[in-house]
Amino acid sequence: MQPRVIQRILGLLLMVFSFTMLPPAGVGWFYGDIGVRPFINGFLVTLGTGLLLWWPARHNRRELKLRDGFLVAVSFWVVLGLFGAIPLALAVHPHLSITDAVFESVSGLTTTGATVIVGLDRLPKSILFYRQELEWLGGMGIIVLAVAVLPMLGVGGMQLYRAETPGPIKDAKLTPRIAETAKALWYIYLGLTVACAVAYWLSGMDPFDAISYSFATVSIGGFAPHDASMGYFDSPLIESVAIVFMLLAGANFGLHFYAIRRRSLRPYLEDSEFRTYATVLALLAVIVVGYLYLNRYFGSFGEDFRQGLFQAVSIGTTTGFTTTSYHHWPGFLPALLIFASFIGGCAGSTGGGIKVVRFLLLIKQGLRELHRLIHPNAEFAVKIGRRPVDDRILDAVWGFFAAYVATFSLIMLALMATGLNQITAFSAVAACMNNLGPGLGAVGDNYAHINPVAKWLLCFAMLFGRLEVFTPLVLFTPGFWRR
Repeated sequence: MQPRVIQRILGLLLMVFSFTMLPPAGVGWFYGDIGVRPFINGFLVTLGTGLLLWWPARHNRRELKLRDGFLVAVSFWVVLGLFGAIPLALAVHPHLSITDAVFESVSGLTTTGATVIVGLDRLPKSILFYRQELEWLGGMGIIVLAVAVLPMLGVGGMQLYRAETPGPIKDAKLTPRIAETAKALWYIYLGLTVACAVAYWLSGMDPFDAISYSFATVSIGGFAPHDASMGYFDSPLIESVAIVFMLLAGANFGLHFYAIRRRSLRPYLEDSEFRTYATVLALLAVIVVGYLYLNRYFGSFGEDFRQGLFQAVSIGTTTGFTTTSYHHWPGFLPALLIFASFIGGCAGSTGGGIKVVRFLLLIKQGLRELHRLIHPNAEFAVKIGRRPVDDRILDAVWGFFAAYVATFSLIMLALMATGLNQITAFSAVAACMNNLGPGLGAVGDNYAHINPVAKWLLCFAMLFGRLEVFTPLVLFTPGFWRR
């Protein structure tokens, strides 16, 4: 462990993050609202703290080890959530407690989209923009951004990238240099954001809403500057644009890279994970639309199709936009949608959940065990596409699943101990660990009315989900701290 090197990196990253508080201040100045000063103060506090951390350790430029990368990743997301809460805690409107400010900050940065704020339509534009910006920064990971644009860090970029980047296979690089890989991902991310904002604007949104919703769509975040979320516009065209970009953001960004480079759709068609991703969402949409139609819930097939398709894609990709109160839908549909979020997006996407490739490997491994019961002496290989998967990867997937279930269960029991009922506790942990946002029961609309202890527990759930469980858990193993 190299404490001084870690201190230097955290200081640098905090200084970088401090400048993200200036655009909301500019938005507040442009619209003439009262939200400028909290962002200036937050900028000064964050920049000053980063400088105090960096200055004494500025000459420690030794290479980061993998252990250091894990510690930096976890420490930075925790510190980021705390410092990101400063403008929200200092704001006059909304008037948030420290707990609520941290919850909103962590929810934004982890792209969860769970909110404790009620009355969004009356908030200053600066606060609304800041919430959307937090999600956009968290979507691809500010550490990956730092690796891309700050080669002067003088540290092992691969260690940070592997510790922070979502997905079960973290060694694959799109380009020979890790900084170039991070840049390529961010160029695609930025390009999708711009395209999404323009599409929203052409579909009828004003420029502020178009930019705000594009931030939340491409990051698979789900925050909205209106209480009614996407339902505020009541526009099939806007919802269609959202569906397209949610699907793109939930796919592996590596596939976007290869498709652009080859100028072909073949990378999508040839990828087993993407085909599974599309199949799962299609089946989910068919079931939801069919059940709504059979129950005549909205009164016409057209409206059942519109509402069912949007909610299936939004919840299935873990975005969390809503056009209606889906938690009041009939029968098993609310539970089905929550369970769909466990699968989530593809590895290498901005989506949450277990990830489609892990889900696919778990299914294939289960089928292999069934075949072994029938043919005990036969050898069966688990394949993704036409390539056999190494048993080490399968072991890692089973280990991840076990750790995920154990963490989920412990947090859910802890939430129930604070007084939440079973449905609320289960859906809240599912929505936060899967970085989804809206849950069921008392957290169907927002998280404002649950107790403070539950909110802190859910902050941990969001961080565990964003960092894929293993990254924070490894810090609790004795071997990690042993020399």
